Amino acid sequence: MADGRGLATDRAALLALYDLDAGGFRTLDDITAFAATLCDAPIALISIVEDVRQRFLARVGLDAEETPRDVSFCALAMLGEALFVVPDATCDPRFADNALVTGSPHIRFYAGAPLIGGDGEPLGALCVIDTAPRADLTPLQRQGLTLLARQVMMELEGRRRDRDMIVQQRLDAAAVADSDRMFRTLADTMPQMVWSTLPDGYHDYYNARWYEYTGVPVGSTDGEAWNGMFHPDDRALAWEKWRKSLATGEPYEIEYRLRHHSGQYRWTLGRALPIRDARGQIMRWIGTCTDIHEQKLMMEEREMIAHELSHRIKNIFSVIAGLIGLSARQNPAIRDVADDLRDRILALGRAHDFVRPHSTDSAPRIGQGQGRLWGILDQIFAPYRNGDGSRILFLGDDPLIDDRSATPLALLFHELATNAAKYGALSVANGRVYLHVSREGDDVRLDWREEGGPATVPATADGFGSRLMTLSVERQLGGRLQRDWRAEGLCLSLWIPSRSMSRAAGTA
Repeated sequence: MADGRGLATDRAALLALYDLDAGGFRTLDDITAFAATLCDAPIALISIVEDVRQRFLARVGLDAEETPRDVSFCALAMLGEALFVVPDATCDPRFADNALVTGSPHIRFYAGAPLIGGDGEPLGALCVIDTAPRADLTPLQRQGLTLLARQVMMELEGRRRDRDMIVQQRLDAAAVADSDRMFRTLADTMPQMVWSTLPDGYHDYYNARWYEYTGVPVGSTDGEAWNGMFHPDDRALAWEKWRKSLATGEPYEIEYRLRHHSGQYRWTLGRALPIRDARGQIMRWIGTCTDIHEQKLMMEEREMIAHELSHRIKNIFSVIAGLIGLSARQNPAIRDVADDLRDRILALGRAHDFVRPHSTDSAPRIGQGQGRLWGILDQIFAPYRNGDGSRILFLGDDPLIDDRSATPLALLFHELATNAAKYGALSVANGRVYLHVSREGDDVRLDWREEGGPATVPATADGFGSRLMTLSVERQLGGRLQRDWRAEGLCLSLWIPSRSMSRAAGTA
């Protein structure tokens, strides 16, 4: 026991030399973000392994600030000299039962570069993690992760107090020069175009890939000349976004058309992040340009096909409604049933038209509620308002909806409006319907309240319309409903999970 306490004390004393509790790891945050981008990994960490835990000085994609040492991958990665790679943790007997593998964050792939102190003592690792297995990193990613680990150690070693200030200053200057050389080497081997600027935005560096791609002479795009490489229609927006990032320190991201050495303008994704010192001041901006021209063209083609398919689906709704109307005229005995069925199909058609892909010309204008509940309800309730917008009133929230929820919502509220028009508040001139929408925990609550109509009588048995509403709410949307047959009119309350209303709302 005494030996164990002695080892723990020695390690605590070693880590204390780095003054880790003082914080100020902005540079490490930037290195970690760059490592995640370089390795295309959802999680990247700088882990320091202590006696009973590992703590994360910087992290991307993970909320936890520390985990126990006995589940640490980095505790093994730091013991070697080369990269420590685990292609699939579920197939590795050392990790298959690890809590970080079987539970959150569900580690499958791990690659860690050891962090070795100046005295040769292992401190931890710079690692990237994926929730899907991989065979390995690419040679470029392996080299980059190793170089970035060295950059981490330069930052940590810089925190150690040295008795000889003159020697320390010389060491710091050498570290900066070495870091700059390594950065340029790494940047020149990356497949993307890499550039950097001074804090005021003056472009003073481009990697070899930039000059290969654009074909311009070295140095010709320094300063503000870079904007001349963009398509004339994209220059003003690029300037506007860049000036905003310089003024606020916010990350820079934009899609623009960049002139290729062939003379063609190709779609490119531009990104940049600020590099800050320990006081939070921006030292430089590091940016990349990635050719996305083929992906952009594929997306445009996919949108065109989706728009055409959606248009044809809408025509099918119209054809079916027409066939039902024709059958009703030929068979008057089924007219009432046919009319109800046709109205439901037309309601589905309006819901589909509301959420379908739109062209530039056909897209709903601002104010039409595209993607919101009230917007689709305006479409469904239009036949029941008779030009009087006060007959059906919306109150409260206006939550997001999407293509999954549009159809059951359209059927549900079409049935409510139809019943109100036949038997309820909308069957008389002074009747009103109030729809109140609010958030209740993880649910969206909708309260339909009718006033001013004839006295309501509870249904003795569920008809087709009632069963259709139950099917829409409970089975399709995973919610629940409650009816209250009051003397002044029907009151119906619905509770629908937010994730059923909209994918976006479910992940917010």
